[in-house]
Amino acid sequence: MHSIYRILIFLTVFIAFIDQAAAQSQDKEQSALYMEQAELMMEATQAMDDALDLMVIAANFDTTNIKANYEAGNMHLLTTGKARSTKYFLRVYRQSPDFKFGLEYLIGKGYQYGLEFDKAIKFYNLYKAKLQANPNYSGEDKIDVEVVDRKIFECNNGKEFVANPSNYSIVNLGREINSEFDDYAPVLNENEDELVFTSRRREGNINEDVADDNKPYEDIFMSSKTGEKWSRAKNISDKVNTPFNDSNLALSADGNTLFIYKDENAGDVYVSTRKDGIWTSPEPLPGDVNSNYRETSVSLSSDGNSLYFASDRLGGLGGSDIYVATKNGMGEWVKVKNLGPTINSELDEDSPFIDYDNTTLYFSSEGRKGMGGFDIFKSTLVNAKKSEWSEAVNLGYPMNTPEDDIFYVGSKDGERGYYSSVRDDGMGYSDIYIITTPKGTPPTDDKELIPLQYEVSVKDYDTKEPVEAKVKLQRLTDNTVSGFRTEGPGEYIFAVKSPEIDEYNLSVESDGYAFQNFTVEIRGASEFERSASITVLMKKLEVGTVSILRNIYFDYGKATFKDGSYNELNKLENMLKQNERVRVEIAGHTDNVSSAAFNMKLSLKRANAVKDFLVSKGIDTRRVTTAGYGEERPIASNDDEKDGRELNRRVEFKVLDN
Repeated sequence: MHSIYRILIFLTVFIAFIDQAAAQSQDKEQSALYMEQAELMMEATQAMDDALDLMVIAANFDTTNIKANYEAGNMHLLTTGKARSTKYFLRVYRQSPDFKFGLEYLIGKGYQYGLEFDKAIKFYNLYKAKLQANPNYSGEDKIDVEVVDRKIFECNNGKEFVANPSNYSIVNLGREINSEFDDYAPVLNENEDELVFTSRRREGNINEDVADDNKPYEDIFMSSKTGEKWSRAKNISDKVNTPFNDSNLALSADGNTLFIYKDENAGDVYVSTRKDGIWTSPEPLPGDVNSNYRETSVSLSSDGNSLYFASDRLGGLGGSDIYVATKNGMGEWVKVKNLGPTINSELDEDSPFIDYDNTTLYFSSEGRKGMGGFDIFKSTLVNAKKSEWSEAVNLGYPMNTPEDDIFYVGSKDGERGYYSSVRDDGMGYSDIYIITTPKGTPPTDDKELIPLQYEVSVKDYDTKEPVEAKVKLQRLTDNTVSGFRTEGPGEYIFAVKSPEIDEYNLSVESDGYAFQNFTVEIRGASEFERSASITVLMKKLEVGTVSILRNIYFDYGKATFKDGSYNELNKLENMLKQNERVRVEIAGHTDNVSSAAFNMKLSLKRANAVKDFLVSKGIDTRRVTTAGYGEERPIASNDDEKDGRELNRRVEFKVLDN
């Protein structure tokens, strides 16, 4: 039903568009029409992602439309691309700073999500000043000063964590597991050769219809691993999944007991067991874990005798707390006990995972020393008889971000972890990642190595003026990131701690410019203080600007993306969403291997694959044209591979309109 409704809505909008250019010149009538369509969609459905696309168009048809720009910012905060919200909120703020009492607070949140912590703190303080000047204000959009102080605290934590990142390698599990939709809540057996997770993908879903938000319902999926390769994930069973939402919580060490969440009785835990390869229909968890309140997640100890879970039942220290229950002789979970104040805070805790040693607990918290949303923490059981836990420690950036970081589980040997996150190289909304701690080459003596100071200056290509940008330095071999600090507009200093000579991906993005995503070779830490520098010149997105998308990789002779392509694809998507008036041509090019006719056809297929990806992410299809040039336009000689044919096999974008 909602799919049909969505088609009707877009058909109406399409007809109203009357073939106007996708560049979207200022047009108050079109702005009002698109805003009306977005509001109608939200009245009839909860499809905010789809309504957001329409509201963004409305906001860009008329940048003086206060309501459309405010709603575009607010919808970004409530869906994806949260950092993009500031663009729309700032339009409102510049024209009507009193349009909403909490406007400065919302701008601060957008900057916080974008890791621009100093700017976030500035606007949080502006909001606090407004609160002090209006002590009697009691509107619905009032945010209490305690909440704002918490946000400022998170931003200061974020500055510390980003400048000193943890040494984690975080790698996407790939297209056999992840999809263009939400994939999350991974759980594994002890051998790490079976993975169960929740997905809202279309392929394999029990229900052919969609939920109120126009996305497929949650279903539980499963994959098995042979050697180092995961099988294509499949729906676990129609005995486990229903036509509506079903999500997994935990898996026993032997992989034969699956804990499931159901929206029954405010939210309860169910259990399914596997016998002779067949999963049974889920039954309510016996004992005292389920209550008249919401139980959201569980973790089973490796000995099978303790069950850790999250609940918002009465008597807790905050909203949702973490508890432990013990199994009695009848197989019931009893003796429920709150884990106390070193674990639980005045805010929400969720997603506990008790490690195989039965003494290390990982969990997510909105409280404590976090940088925003849920962060993942670790605590150790120091006195089992008294159930005393050590003070929880934040696992740091880049595992944690200002968004919700949750659903962490670890391996038996403690060398790996798995979780779901929204990251630059994701294939959809949230994806599932494997986390490891790289084992770098140790120093040859006892001297402490000093990190290399790698200075990145970002400037306008024509004026050479500084450009504020989002800059990231990430080692290619393991995806570990380097911490950085900002030294003024367009000046970023990274601390490169690895002593190896390594290749790094340096990515630079800024609103109004073509993003850059390229490889640099850096020798990192040494016995002496050292520095290196690079200047990145950014080209404005003017008509005729051409940029090569070098990090988009295809299977040989095909138009299907390899896993390593999504970082570049997502940056292209983000650039187009930040610059909604830009219209581009995506052009495919090949070397001269194979016939000219085959190369021409293949180059167009690859260009179309890029367009299809962008359209699937909400980019208007009329903003993207494609062309395949085959081997006709080489940029290097085809006589050798490394400096010739490899360079010619490329995808480019060219700005057609802005």
